[in-house]
Amino acid sequence: MSDDPYSAQVRDLFADLSHAGDLDDAERSALDEQGVRIRLAARHRKGHLQALRFRAWGCPHVLAACEAVCREYEGRPAADLERFRATEIMGILSIPVEKTGRILVVEDAVRSLGRSISGGSAAPVSWQ
Repeated sequence: MSDDPYSAQVRDLFADLSHAGDLDDAERSALDEQGVRIRLAARHRKGHLQALRFRAWGCPHVLAACEAVCREYEGRPAADLERFRATEIMGILSIPVEKTGRILVVEDAVRSLGRSISGGSAAPVSWQ
């Protein structure tokens, strides 16, 4: 067993945060909870996500999870965002159980963005 707290997938994603940044004229969702700040931005057309970007302040697991979400959901139907589950990304990235609270913040931000795009009742928190 390795003493490395980060899986190879987390290290690879963290080393290439190509979706970090902002989008103009985009739908947004932001959360600031449990010492984690996440802002997601999406451009969408005809129900499909054209581009996703994130800004995050948190541990490498949080940043890697945000990057993984952007890579996975770009090009997919926007409604898929509302079905995102923290447990799935935790398993894929081998994120330790003690980080569950932080990854749940990612889940809340992703699902909130999905509700916002679909015209649901998302109530994102804005932060700069």
